[in-house]
Amino acid sequence: MPLKIGLLTAGSDCPGINAAIRGFGKAAANTYDMQVVGFTDGFEGLVRDETFDLSGSALSGILTAGGTILGTSRAVPQAMSLEGKVVDRTDEAIATYKKHNLDGLVCIGGKETQTAALHLTRQGLHVITIPKAPDNDIPETEMTIGFDTAREIATEAMDRLHTTANANHRIIIVELIGMHAGWLTLSAGIASGADVILIPEIPYDTDKIAQAILSRNQSGKNFSIIAIAENARSKELVAFLERSRKMKTLMNAGFDNEEVEAQMEKVKKQYTNETMLLGSRLEEATKLTSRITILGYLLRGGTPSAFDRILATQMAEYSAELASQGKFGVMVRYCNNTVADVPLEKVAGLTKTIPPDHRWITAARQVGTCLGD
Repeated sequence: MPLKIGLLTAGSDCPGINAAIRGFGKAAANTYDMQVVGFTDGFEGLVRDETFDLSGSALSGILTAGGTILGTSRAVPQAMSLEGKVVDRTDEAIATYKKHNLDGLVCIGGKETQTAALHLTRQGLHVITIPKAPDNDIPETEMTIGFDTAREIATEAMDRLHTTANANHRIIIVELIGMHAGWLTLSAGIASGADVILIPEIPYDTDKIAQAILSRNQSGKNFSIIAIAENARSKELVAFLERSRKMKTLMNAGFDNEEVEAQMEKVKKQYTNETMLLGSRLEEATKLTSRITILGYLLRGGTPSAFDRILATQMAEYSAELASQGKFGVMVRYCNNTVADVPLEKVAGLTKTIPPDHRWITAARQVGTCLGD
């Protein structure tokens, strides 16, 4: 009997997912004589038993397409929204798996997907994951599907903004995705020659950024480009969060909860939308007009780069090989220009951040880029 494998895409979309779907579907059918069952809209489709036919011409013409033909969602089986409540629907996911007599399940997704996959593995399901993340924040892999394309889009956007910044003598702040890691912002910032790069790993000092911009002006450069990750934090905000933790400790020690909560809310309002606040403060300090461009979902759309197409195909083909060997409970990873696998226990619930001694940080500093510290 040929193996029967389920396939789904979960989390946010990004370029290269369709290339992975195509790669797995074709390798499974052509090389390993497997039957593949697609599930729509991530784990929601698995829970609701909503399938997608991946046979015939379904895989044709999707290598270069953005998004995912299977659809996606951020829901995970152990915490799904149902009638206004968050409930555990793991049993329904398992029931669908068993109903279709699946020998395994391949999940293409980000950090939440790795955690959900480990959860299902511990429930007895055979799961393999393929990592995708435009911000490249999944541990144990050098690159994730979607990162290279997002970096190219971000670099081109900042290249274009250089001309308008120069023409209008402005500070242009470009916000990129990256809630917990600055891989995308740092690499695109270096590639585009950003003057200031701000990442979550390095809390920034607004005064030092202003000084760097003023120094540029004094040397005859009347514009600046700032690349900032969406969750980059000022030193003030980091200090506030530390105070918040201490306030919660006081609350637990029996202090007036309402008074402490009021103080926390008062301070928190000062730090909403850090990028907007940074722009305002830099205008005041430098007397230069600032403009903010938020790339956001633009980085998740469009045609995948050649590298992402190759990476997705490699990872997908290797997933099919692992399934044929009966090796599950792992995530496929890219390391030293080849693909391998790593146990989900080493990945789930973790974030890959930039080490302070990483060569990209060293390179940025040595070419005179301000990192805000």
